[in-house]
Amino acid sequence: MWYHNSISEKTYYHKIKNNFRKKIVKRPDISELMSLAKSLDLEIDNKSAGSFLNLMDSSLASYDEVEALPDYLPELKYTRDKGHEVSKIDNPYNAWFWRTDIKGAQSGILKDKRIVFKDNIMVGQVPMMNGASTLKGYVPERDASVVTKVLDCGGTVVGKAHCEYFCTSGGSHTCAEGPIHNPLKRGYSAGGSSSGCGALVAANEVDMAVGTDHGGSCRIPASFCGLVGLKPTYGLVACSGIMPIETTIDYVGPITRNVRDNALLLTAIAGSDGIDPAQVNIPEGIDYSEEIGLGSSNLKIAVLKEGFGYPASLTEVDQSVLKAADTFRELGATVSEISIPLHRVSAAIWTPIYLEGLICSSMLDGGYGKNSEGLFLSSLVDFHSRWRDKTSLFGPQTKLLLLLGEYVRRNYGGKFYGKSQNLRRQLRFEYEKAFADYDIIMMPTLPMVSTKLPEKNASDEEIVSKALEMAVNTPAADLTGHPSLSLKCGDVDGLPVGLMLTGRFFEERKIYRAAYDFENSVNK
Repeated sequence: MWYHNSISEKTYYHKIKNNFRKKIVKRPDISELMSLAKSLDLEIDNKSAGSFLNLMDSSLASYDEVEALPDYLPELKYTRDKGHEVSKIDNPYNAWFWRTDIKGAQSGILKDKRIVFKDNIMVGQVPMMNGASTLKGYVPERDASVVTKVLDCGGTVVGKAHCEYFCTSGGSHTCAEGPIHNPLKRGYSAGGSSSGCGALVAANEVDMAVGTDHGGSCRIPASFCGLVGLKPTYGLVACSGIMPIETTIDYVGPITRNVRDNALLLTAIAGSDGIDPAQVNIPEGIDYSEEIGLGSSNLKIAVLKEGFGYPASLTEVDQSVLKAADTFRELGATVSEISIPLHRVSAAIWTPIYLEGLICSSMLDGGYGKNSEGLFLSSLVDFHSRWRDKTSLFGPQTKLLLLLGEYVRRNYGGKFYGKSQNLRRQLRFEYEKAFADYDIIMMPTLPMVSTKLPEKNASDEEIVSKALEMAVNTPAADLTGHPSLSLKCGDVDGLPVGLMLTGRFFEERKIYRAAYDFENSVNK
């Protein structure tokens, strides 16, 4: 599916020869060198400064050679125009960022399906702002691998959906272009950070959506909007061509109105792309709907005690999920309660990884970070690196994350990030012990139903609180890497309750089997 720019050996050496002595990358002068040394607490006297300038010049010559060579990027496989902005009258929930009409293959499992992508996923030649004013005007030149996979399967890419500012909110009120409304109740949150995806699917304006999930961002909109949202097993769906938050907790997943469509879309986008380094021993060619209809009679389902009874939990939400457990018993599943005490602090373990990874990779390093292979778009790095010139446009949520991340970095280095990665392994081990006896672990997706969007004059405290309050259960599966799905299991005052089903690595089919059986039973 991937086609790369390539150059002949003759052209390669010709460029090296022609640029061997050509200085492309800017060199420091004496004053800049001394300033750099001071910022790093290095003692360099004037006498040795000239030597270091010469030594740096030798290394920077390699940068000249790299800059002189053409990049090695996937080419666009399907023709398109850039599409167009969406007028307010055609965007009642403020869910659309951009409309397109990109046709895929003539046939395939997604033929005649209209698919929208979250606006941190690159669609070549189509604008992308990732919910942020500082990225407005950026246009990626290449498609993300999931976009190519959708088009290869015959789908039509109908546009980009608004998301939260740099994908840093579980609410739907931080997007630079304004809040995204829940189609089920205007003025209420659609959930985030894949907020526009949830709203457009719930409003029947698209057939399917592809979102991302870093702490619940596919499952939170699914819960608030009464949809089916899946965070797949780590690495199952390639993240190449998305603007990352932190590569160890980045996922891409489907958001749909029903379980069967969700399995269909996962079938299309799953599998290796040959680029994403997280994709090791990934199963290929799987039909994720093949176990749908087999029923729940042989499944063992665990109700996780620690997923209930948070300070913010609605009693009606907990009761709806416990009622869903009774439904599974009636469907023939074996259902028992279990305890994983570490789950209760999983959101705390997740926070340093998410926060410090976001600051170091997405902000300080221009959108990507280092120490990983993968697909890097220099155009994004160049454009995004100018965010410091536009910090006045940041809302309180983005400002808080930057302040926190920089404070921790300066005072503690990577201590807490490292400890959280260690504790993450412990959490995964505890989940794996439970999966030795159970097929699925269930709990509420969120402790609440959709809440009112903050008013325009809302305090910083309310804006931040509404962005974070719901994400207490969802981060655990982002840490452990297990597949996790949200589907509707009830209502509270007309707003849907989300039921979360988490399964073993690469056992998405079993989750779909249980979810479809439940969906089918409650919709009879």
